[in-house]
Amino acid sequence: MKRSKRFRLLWAALLLLPVISEARVDKLYQQHCAACHGGKGEGGLGGSLVDGVYQHRATETAWGDVIRDGLPDLGMQGFSDQLNDEQIRSLVVYLTELESRANRVPRSAIADGVIHTERLSYRLEEVVKNPKRMWGVSFLPSGQPIVTEIDGAIRLVTPEGTLASPLQQTPEVVRRGQGGMLDIAVHPDYADNGWIYVSFAEGTSEAANTTIARGRIRENRWVDGEILFRVDPKHRTRPGRHYGTRIVFKDGDVYFAIGDRGRQNDAQKPDWPNGKIHRIREDGSVPPDNPFREEGLATIWSTGHRNPQALTLRPETGELWSTEHGPRGGDELNLVQRGKNYGWPRVTFGINYNGTPITEHTQLPGLEPPVMHWTPSIAVCGMAFADGSRYPEWEGDLLVGGLVGQVVERLRIEEGRISEREIILKNHGRVRDIKTAPDGTVYVILEQKSQSRLVRMVPAR
Repeated sequence: MKRSKRFRLLWAALLLLPVISEARVDKLYQQHCAACHGGKGEGGLGGSLVDGVYQHRATETAWGDVIRDGLPDLGMQGFSDQLNDEQIRSLVVYLTELESRANRVPRSAIADGVIHTERLSYRLEEVVKNPKRMWGVSFLPSGQPIVTEIDGAIRLVTPEGTLASPLQQTPEVVRRGQGGMLDIAVHPDYADNGWIYVSFAEGTSEAANTTIARGRIRENRWVDGEILFRVDPKHRTRPGRHYGTRIVFKDGDVYFAIGDRGRQNDAQKPDWPNGKIHRIREDGSVPPDNPFREEGLATIWSTGHRNPQALTLRPETGELWSTEHGPRGGDELNLVQRGKNYGWPRVTFGINYNGTPITEHTQLPGLEPPVMHWTPSIAVCGMAFADGSRYPEWEGDLLVGGLVGQVVERLRIEEGRISEREIILKNHGRVRDIKTAPDGTVYVILEQKSQSRLVRMVPAR
């Protein structure tokens, strides 16, 4: 279907409408677009906005240009005199949401136990079910998984595919909202030192933040516990949300993330821990070359993050990569570099959850843009690079999970850009974590309501 009528007459019916500077985006759409394009973008006097047929380039920038400047040849006048840049940006996000809802990817089909993708077919094998919600997984050198439960427990998974009883004497957590027992990471030299690192919400029911600790396992007990990083009580905030976290080891250092804790402007404050990637030594000491020692907190590595939900190293380069939740739209994939500012909330591809604008800016000088973003959001969570010896068809590809999207996406990165993108798992549960076991096998934590299960992707050859 051609879009020749898509914008015709739209402006004529709407020129008399007042500008509403803080209007919710759904209200803006109904007032400025629905009369011609339908309440859900399905079309009317104007054409459909969700059928994938465009009279302009199908990019977010092009959408903004069309709303602002119009398509005079098709009878649509621009709205630059009625809508400000923030409102136009909000409408762009809303249009991408409409299109996404109209073109949902179906559940990944399993035929004879096999899921077929463009490059690889695999089986999704269940390792263990858990009536509680698992948050993170790591592996002992033998390949035995160890998992955290957000309510506070740490458990080993037995070779028989059952959950061992919770470790005793583990750190006390604040379980509220998104807080609780979070990530877990077995030290690369575990065979020699026995250390296991965890991140968790610590504090009180009124004020909490992320803590990093380590300990050892002896007779199903957490022993030799040490706090490596603890937020100053003055920087603790309401326990509800945006703890971020994930733990990565590199060259004797530990990298971890703390979200903005729902206080978005703190992400730009060098003397606050929130909205940052941090770097400490494995024993909790601070490296002397961290970039903010003079002007802020000594542990900060990078700033301007909203709610990082995954950190991982690219094996062939040692680069640190992160994903973080945007607000409504604007989930990000970032290459994290020393001292860089990733912009939140000064720039974002998203809008507020209530549909009001945050900013018209998606990039500004001096702020690092994401390698890619997801709009609408999939609520990115958990990621790992595929091991080429186990998955040669996916060698070096990045596997990224989504909670709301219930997806695992495969991304091929070449020269700093995404050259391939494919959904390899869809609608089998919210994807909480993705990790690679010592033998290279990819494990995934899937959630459904308050329950979860640990599965692995096994190539079908």
